[in-house]
Amino acid sequence: MSWRDILASPFERVRKRVGKGKYSATDSIESITTVIESEIIPRLLMAHNAGGPGSDAAHPGLIDGTDINRFALLPLRLEAAGLLEEVDALIERGASVEAICVELLAPAARRLGEMWDRDECDFIDVTMGLWRLQEVMREISARSPSRRFPYPESRSALFSPMPGDIHTFGSQMIEEVFARAGWQSEALVNPERRELLDRVAHIPFDIIGLTLTRDCPSAALGNLIRAIRSVSANPHVAVIIGGRVVNENPSIVAEAGADGTGHDALSALELAEQLILAAPVKAHHLR
Repeated sequence: MSWRDILASPFERVRKRVGKGKYSATDSIESITTVIESEIIPRLLMAHNAGGPGSDAAHPGLIDGTDINRFALLPLRLEAAGLLEEVDALIERGASVEAICVELLAPAARRLGEMWDRDECDFIDVTMGLWRLQEVMREISARSPSRRFPYPESRSALFSPMPGDIHTFGSQMIEEVFARAGWQSEALVNPERRELLDRVAHIPFDIIGLTLTRDCPSAALGNLIRAIRSVSANPHVAVIIGGRVVNENPSIVAEAGADGTGHDALSALELAEQLILAAPVKAHHLR
């Protein structure tokens, strides 16, 4: 999937809802702020992951509040080339690509959403600003591709949105992060419950990851998690959950009986590693 495809879909959906003018900010499910928070920002965070043994840690303190506040408004008036010059200056100071994503580009994207809600800029301004940030992300990621470190033992994961959830991008992007870190991973797109359970029953995944971006009763989620464990080809499978709904209501993790959550792809990867170390050795391996 291309960078343009990754970011185009959510904007196209918002454009269809906008029609002749800006819709109410209270329309939280499909508002542009929700799109930015639940889809664009996670993609910026997940798009580059040094991952795996020997990865370079971001140098703390190289990007400070002054840098963030100054950069946040630039996507409204500078083209991508100008933004890239600003980013290059920070990279020359020693900031990693990952730090640029997490500490600079994501806050800038979030600021655009906040300005939209306060009527400080219009839809075109926000769209163009985010496209410019995307172009910067694509350029710096292409310059510094992530290194893959396959593990000696097979580590496998399946990611899926909660069946019925229309937002599938989070699952696809978190799968990419795990793959770049050396996991054998795959993602389901718009799966039915039966399709998800059938896949789990046939392949002994170590980790099943579910993403939730729409409100879901903990009882329904718990029912699905129990079904996953019941049919899983790996009797020691771990189930992790994430997404906007979980971030807003962390108690759903315990209520639904999941093994944990991560607020973004990198923390989910860290959690999965911990669960693998604590789990018994699998009797079967992913083919």
